[in-house]
Amino acid sequence: MIELNKPINFIQSIISSDLASGRVVEIVTRFPPEPNGYLHLGHAKSICLNFDLAAANGGRCNLRFDDTNPETESPDYVDAIIRDVQWLGYEWFGDVRYASDYFEQLFGWAQFLIRHEKAYVCELTSAQTREYRGTLTTGGRDSPYRYRPALESLELLDQMRSGQIDEGKMTLRARIDMQSPNINLRDPVLYRIKKYPHHRTGRVWSIYPSYDFAHGQEDALEGVTHSICTLEFAANRALYDWFIENLPVPSTPKQFEFGRLNVNYMVTSKRKLKKLVDDRIVDGWDDPRMPTLSGMRRRGVTARAIKNFCKSLAVAKTDGVVDIAQFEHFIRDDLNQHAKRGMCVIEPLKLSITNYSGDRVENLVIPCHPSRDDLGCRVVPFTASLWIERNDFSENQAFSRKKFKRLVLGDYVRLRGAYVVRADSVVRDANGMIVEIRASLVPGTVGKSPPDNIKPRGVIHWVSEQYSVDCCVNQYDRLFSHPLPESGAESFIKFINLNSLKVITGCKAEPELAKAQIGENFQFERIGYFCVDNRQKEDDDLVFNCTIGLRDTWSNTKQ
Repeated sequence: MIELNKPINFIQSIISSDLASGRVVEIVTRFPPEPNGYLHLGHAKSICLNFDLAAANGGRCNLRFDDTNPETESPDYVDAIIRDVQWLGYEWFGDVRYASDYFEQLFGWAQFLIRHEKAYVCELTSAQTREYRGTLTTGGRDSPYRYRPALESLELLDQMRSGQIDEGKMTLRARIDMQSPNINLRDPVLYRIKKYPHHRTGRVWSIYPSYDFAHGQEDALEGVTHSICTLEFAANRALYDWFIENLPVPSTPKQFEFGRLNVNYMVTSKRKLKKLVDDRIVDGWDDPRMPTLSGMRRRGVTARAIKNFCKSLAVAKTDGVVDIAQFEHFIRDDLNQHAKRGMCVIEPLKLSITNYSGDRVENLVIPCHPSRDDLGCRVVPFTASLWIERNDFSENQAFSRKKFKRLVLGDYVRLRGAYVVRADSVVRDANGMIVEIRASLVPGTVGKSPPDNIKPRGVIHWVSEQYSVDCCVNQYDRLFSHPLPESGAESFIKFINLNSLKVITGCKAEPELAKAQIGENFQFERIGYFCVDNRQKEDDDLVFNCTIGLRDTWSNTKQ
């Protein structure tokens, strides 16, 4: 049902009116991706909108692939899209559907239009077709083949289908209005010759329907009531309606458009994302820097965060750009609530506790989450030799406590979930670099306050040297350095951030993290949110991908 006290978007208002008036009895929507690439964040908004509107109104939503262009499509893309929709937690009605399921019916309807003198086979080249079409300010010209006899067009269409006509020699076009102010109605192409094997039908077909011809009829065959698409298809609506009105379709769907999701510092054109993959600028469609759902899943962004973000957005009749910080807020909010905690030292520096027995091991029990008892506790071994972050120590005793709340030579700090310790001295290598800190702990301070005369500067994380787990950490920055990489005349490639990936080896994690499952989310205390890379190999060191930092540092460092 519709949530109370939540603003109703304009499509829901239309649906409510259609149900109340009896125009429709059951709401049927569909998500119709073309399998020519992986789904991205922009698709997520459409997925959520279509599936949630159907569910909120007791209806159903179909998953249908628009597989009408075999040159750019593949089963790999189909499988990836199915995985992504399932990962988001949605279930479509019945079987997965395909435009290719309806090829025979669409061909029959093309013949119907010819017989009723509403379509003809045209022999203009693609360049000539564009020339005859006119412009946005001037009308078009009739093709010399516009009034070709129906019987002749039917015979030629059969030859096109059987592969007797070369590519580019002929097309089937609707006969509508070459003077229409809507350029989409100037005798649009219904079929093109493409002698290319289809991933489902093989070489059965030598012609393929255009998206505009196929889409509305597929909706009608499936009983779709509300065909929801993004604003770039608004001008195509008149053509959508023309086909529905001029064909003996079993139902009359209606098309509605909403503003697409654009996010700054992202590119969401599948063609451009494919270029990033093909040119090896990124490591595949699921590279964690990509805005694809597969890439975000590999990075550790949860389906819940994506859905919460999409549901927070206005469903409007205008396009706009959403600040990426808004999306990142939902990622942090979700992970803060649900991710288990753990400790990992990214740049290790040895900390030796001189007043703690060298062979002693103390198993400390630390909650997996500060406010969720249901996530349980973990055991973290404490030993005399530990690792801490190199940047968590300074010899500069003049550092104020307010500016540096970490370990300073001669001062105290608390180790997370463990003792208060004091840095007493340092050990240097031959080059003068600090390789070890020697410290002493304050007894009886695990879970308890130290004596009044001891005031720790702050809290730092740590792991046992003896029981730590070796791991690698992939840290990510935004893939583009410009907020609107597609906006100017220059290629979006120019704005690639060459420092968008940093691979850090030699990291040390607490032993519980060795049990982490692929895709499992963690907060590395004081650092950020991470997950195990889904390309993790069994014999390698653990690889963690950084999902996002604990707070937004981009706005402070990129001004």
